[in-house]
Amino acid sequence: MANITAKDVASLRAKTGIGMMECKKALVEANGDVEEAIKILRKRGELKAEAKTASRIAADGIVDIMAEGNLTAMIEVNSETDFVAKNASFQEFVKNLLKTIIANKPADVDALMASTYIDGSATVEAKLKEMIFVIGEKLSIRRFVITEGLASTYIHGAGSIGVIVTFDADEAVASKDEFGAFAKNIALQVGAYPTPYLNRDSVPASVIEEEKAILMAQIANDPANSKKPPQIIEKMVTGRISKFYDNNCLLDMGYVKDDDMKVGQYVEATAKELGGNITVTGFYRFEKGEGIQKREENFADEIAKLTGN
Repeated sequence: MANITAKDVASLRAKTGIGMMECKKALVEANGDVEEAIKILRKRGELKAEAKTASRIAADGIVDIMAEGNLTAMIEVNSETDFVAKNASFQEFVKNLLKTIIANKPADVDALMASTYIDGSATVEAKLKEMIFVIGEKLSIRRFVITEGLASTYIHGAGSIGVIVTFDADEAVASKDEFGAFAKNIALQVGAYPTPYLNRDSVPASVIEEEKAILMAQIANDPANSKKPPQIIEKMVTGRISKFYDNNCLLDMGYVKDDDMKVGQYVEATAKELGGNITVTGFYRFEKGEGIQKREENFADEIAKLTGN
């Protein structure tokens, strides 16, 4: 049997981030062979990862953003608790995932999982399982987006919300400090007021038809309005559809820093002030845990399970 020293164990722990006892066990099993010990730890990590992902819910975590050159990437990685979301090794893992995305430009999460992790040690999927083993919680790479070109970003708090807004603008305009402040304001708007559409043209016709049907049904069920002439009802519906755009399209929304203008008017005013053209071409907004059903825990039941009662 190989002589396993404390230095050997510490060295393996430094390479893997895994606890001292697990590292010692792996080195003993591998007869002192470090590379074999790493393989053993990864296999154990995969088994533990499978067990954790079977029934646990990861609805916490972090949204993070990274820009490099003309590429901007945003990702949401989920954990079970906010305690893990604050963990330095978890945050470093998320940063490295962003580096991997920018380097490989994967098409979707499956392609990202099959990509080589940025340090070249393994695939992203294998690294994720290793992180689950190290951290002891279910972790999930939920979604990411990568954009190319002019963009502004915003992260709220410690990564609870992330925003990317993309623009087209004249080079002379985009290089001005005033444009940077303007673009940041648009990103803040998206962060503060979630909205599904950029402008009226981006709203599907089917959505408008469904909204009209709902409005017509509301009017028909209202005794005060149902007997009004068809042309009046049509004007009422048109007015309410305009309100729908105001509430659901970024460029039609009221600008958060000036109630007297809409976001689209703010864009036009800034373009005129800076002496060029500016167009908001799109936006992405990730909110941590959005739409994930969190498990409701009953503390008394948990105590009963632990005590066998």
